[in-house]
Amino acid sequence: MKKVYLVGYMGSGKSAIGKRLSNMVDMPFFDMDAEIVNDTGMTIPQIFETYGEERFREMETDFLRRFPDQYCIIATGGGVAMKEENRRIMRDTGLVFFLNAPFYEIWRRISTDKNRPIVQRSTRQELESLYFKRKPHYLKSAHFRVETAGRSIYEIADYIAFQIGRLKEPEE
Repeated sequence: MKKVYLVGYMGSGKSAIGKRLSNMVDMPFFDMDAEIVNDTGMTIPQIFETYGEERFREMETDFLRRFPDQYCIIATGGGVAMKEENRRIMRDTGLVFFLNAPFYEIWRRISTDKNRPIVQRSTRQELESLYFKRKPHYLKSAHFRVETAGRSIYEIADYIAFQIGRLKEPEE
């Protein structure tokens, strides 16, 4: 198990926790969305507008298939766990941590974010419905469920680092 994948709904803290965790365990950090933006030269909203959500989801799968086999932390896109193939790739190549946050907390974080195409074109009720639709897929993909409510980024990263340390392969 070389990779550490952070999955969860948009706004669950995957990127912030991934960056903090990277510093703690001295592993490189990659944000899947940022990598796709770098590869395409387009923002996420531009990709959605030009190619549609389905093509963006294919880009996520391509990312998982082609990403080098190295020790690293990857903050995934919020929809990546919806595809069975993506769940299989993540579980087969690393440890998957589901960052579970209550919807009211997520809404507080994402409601004004202009870089989230789904947020810009959806109502709060639609986003909450999507949250509950995706949650079982996060659970199916995860080796660990991490409750984030009432916990700081540091506390969450400490917990994940502890779990990684328990399961790390012994040095030769």
